[in-house]
Amino acid sequence: MTAAIRIDQVKKRFGALQALDGVSLDIAAGEFFGLLGPNGAGKTTLISIIAGLARADHGRVSILGHDVVSDFRAARRSIGVVPQELVFDPFFTVRETLRMQSGYFGISGNDAWIDEILHELGLTAKADTNMRALSGGMKRRVLVAQALVHKPPVIMLDEPTAGVDVELRQTLWRFIGRLNREGHTVVLTTHYLEEAQALCSRIAMLKAGTVVALDSTAALLKRISGSQLVVRLAAGALPASLHSLLSHPEAQSDESTGARQYTLRVTHHDEVEGILAQIRQAGLAVEDLQLHQADLEDVFIQIMGGAQ
Repeated sequence: MTAAIRIDQVKKRFGALQALDGVSLDIAAGEFFGLLGPNGAGKTTLISIIAGLARADHGRVSILGHDVVSDFRAARRSIGVVPQELVFDPFFTVRETLRMQSGYFGISGNDAWIDEILHELGLTAKADTNMRALSGGMKRRVLVAQALVHKPPVIMLDEPTAGVDVELRQTLWRFIGRLNREGHTVVLTTHYLEEAQALCSRIAMLKAGTVVALDSTAALLKRISGSQLVVRLAAGALPASLHSLLSHPEAQSDESTGARQYTLRVTHHDEVEGILAQIRQAGLAVEDLQLHQADLEDVFIQIMGGAQ
């Protein structure tokens, strides 16, 4: 079966910076795929190469079997990209912008689909508003609409909800989720790891231009067993006998009250009473206690901390 996106040994350098260093991965048709990493990991560079906006120094990328360099037109028709930056033409209304974007792909007479996109993204009331009169959140909705106007089988979202309100997030994920269920492949980069955990069936993590993790979301979550116990002590330091359980070596301190907060790894819930018993034996008072199931953020921190 042809992969929706195939990335083979892609390298890219900017001067002394090796932005991508031999990235290889396949994204299957119909997947909701997450591409995660800290700032500077190479995510946006990789997206630019996939979209044909930059050229790799080495390796190749194809979209539904179309090479992004030698078969650029077919590759570009197959993908819709929502960029991080708010780029727009200030001389047109929302509807004119979408009609013009359709024209870039040789598409006309698609007003019914444009109306559907406007409705799904909450833009119907702004259809005849000039782009420069829109708020930042509305402009971002238009960027999403532009990426979808030619009905691409592959949708790439680069930080689509950065700095936007809850309403837009819910609207966007409802529509993108529907398109994914209808067979569209979705690739998401985001710093909101709870979004990636909820939406993505498989995830790749980049660090310093290399893939340091690639697995299903469920398998990645299993890398951290059990839960995390957050203990806030009214005063004093955690007993030394519990230091081996610490998720973070340093406590969070409240200078005004002297309280200290510690996060400990807990494999089974029945371990909690033993931990509390040791704290009581040390003569310490527990001010607050919370038990959290490990999530993708915990996995991300663990992998990024361990990757070289």
